[in-house]
Amino acid sequence: FREIGQKIADWFAPASDASAKEDGYEINVELPGVKVEDVDITIHDNSLIVMGHKHSEREEKGRSYFFSERQFGAFQRTFRLPPDFDEKSIEASFDDGVLHLSVGKQKVIEPKDKRIEIRTKTQS
Repeated sequence: FREIGQKIADWFAPASDASAKEDGYEINVELPGVKVEDVDITIHDNSLIVMGHKHSEREEKGRSYFFSERQFGAFQRTFRLPPDFDEKSIEASFDDGVLHLSVGKQKVIEPKDKRIEIRTKTQS
C-alpha cells in the first residue's frame, strides 16, 4: 500500500528542484497550464506548501481521443525548510509555467564566549 500511495502522490505532485545559495534557497516548481490565480503558497510548521488546481478546458464535440496524457486536477507539493530560513524574505514569481520561490537565510549571530563568575558568601 505504501508504494501505491507514493505513486499516487508522485502523479499529483508537480516536478520541482531546490538549491541553496550563500544568502538563501531557491525552489522552482513546474506548473504548465496553471494560472497564477489558481496557486496558493503557505507556510505551516516550517514547511512551504504549494497547492493549486489545473483546470481542464477540453471540448469533446465530434472528437474521439486515442489517448490523453495531460493531467488536470488539484496538486500539492510540500518543502521542508531548513532552520535558518527567514520567513519575512520569501518571494514568489511566476514565469512561463514555472513558479520561482526565493527564501532568504536569517543572519545567525555567533554566540560570544563569556565567563561567568561564581560568587561566594564572603563576596556578598
